[in-house]
Amino acid sequence: MREYGLEDGLLGTEGVKRHQSVFADPFGRVWFSMNRGLSVVDTARAAGSSAPAIVRIEGLTVDGNGSDLRRPIRIPPGSHRVTFLYSGLSLSVPERVRFKYKLDRFDQGWSEPVSTREAVYTNLSHGSYRFHIMASNGDGLWNGSESSIAFTIDPAFWQTWWFRLTSGVTMALVILAYTRLRMHILTQQLNVRFEERLAERTRIARELHDTLLQGFHGLLLRFQTVSNLLPERPAEAKQRLESAIDQAAQTITEGRDAVQELRSSTVVTNDLAFAVSALGEELAADETNQNSAAFRVEVEGTPRNLHPILRDEVYRIAGEAMRNAFRHAQARQIEVEIRYEERQLRLRVRDDGKGVDPKLLHEEGRPGHWGLNGMHERARLVGAHLDVWSKLDSGTEVELSVPASIAYAISTAHRRWWWAGKGTEMKS
Repeated sequence: MREYGLEDGLLGTEGVKRHQSVFADPFGRVWFSMNRGLSVVDTARAAGSSAPAIVRIEGLTVDGNGSDLRRPIRIPPGSHRVTFLYSGLSLSVPERVRFKYKLDRFDQGWSEPVSTREAVYTNLSHGSYRFHIMASNGDGLWNGSESSIAFTIDPAFWQTWWFRLTSGVTMALVILAYTRLRMHILTQQLNVRFEERLAERTRIARELHDTLLQGFHGLLLRFQTVSNLLPERPAEAKQRLESAIDQAAQTITEGRDAVQELRSSTVVTNDLAFAVSALGEELAADETNQNSAAFRVEVEGTPRNLHPILRDEVYRIAGEAMRNAFRHAQARQIEVEIRYEERQLRLRVRDDGKGVDPKLLHEEGRPGHWGLNGMHERARLVGAHLDVWSKLDSGTEVELSVPASIAYAISTAHRRWWWAGKGTEMKS
């Protein structure tokens, strides 16, 4: 059905009723009774003369900024509004031209016919697109050919393939680094536990050497003395045996305390020189010593308080060196020197005995004997340095050096003086 109206030149019809103003004759012509005369339409000629409309894309704007259609269109990232401007040409009735359009990768199909001359798209993602437009003439005839335009929206840097690839590789490296770090931490923790267990075993072995083994060695010498006295001097042998039994009980107690970590500090007081002197007098009075040696302790500098743990280790190193001097060196004189210096604590144990082969010193002791090894281990544990010098028939000297920052304990009075000095400086 074809409608005619004002666009076709029909300004008005005569009469009130339309069926009284329009008349079709037998030849297919339609007559209209107008206000100012008659108008006729040959329907056969009108149907054959309808021409399709011509559509053209006039422009493309991005956020209100025009684009040059003669060049490839690239839209920068972050754009939000893309507008297409188009027009349609119809020689019959231009006002009746209708349009339909679609955008590849966005629209599922053609839009509904519209009469507007622009199409607007917002928030398009990056990528390549093509816009298509078709038009129909006044008779509703759609043109067979369409007009189209291609354009590309550039991606933001975080949308590019290289950024995604870099992000993926970076994430993989982070995960790998985290995994390796986690494995390293776990390995370190296991190593620390293993080292703690090894250190604990070494400590127990060292404590057993300093208590049980030394005690048993002394007991063997006492029992040998008792055995030698039994045939001729039984009363003296009984006295020596009772003394050996007392020493055995003390050795067992010390060994049990060392293994169970229940033994208290070896040095009851903080006077290292007093403790070393007491130990030297005990060793000198021991009946198992085959020779008697003169023993003395020299102290240089002002005695200072020592850290309890370090004090015990220094005492044990000195005790080991003194036992070796009294029992094995066959010395006439044994001397212990304790020097409280500003930069370090120094302890020396010297004797004029038969000495030790220097080769055994480089090998850290004889095989099966752990005294020298234990002394070096104790020194390393407290951050000290131990040196041993000896030659055959020239005596032996053991020197232990401990840095002052490790050796000396800061007293409460010294802390108060230091803070008072700081307060005076601040006030001044």
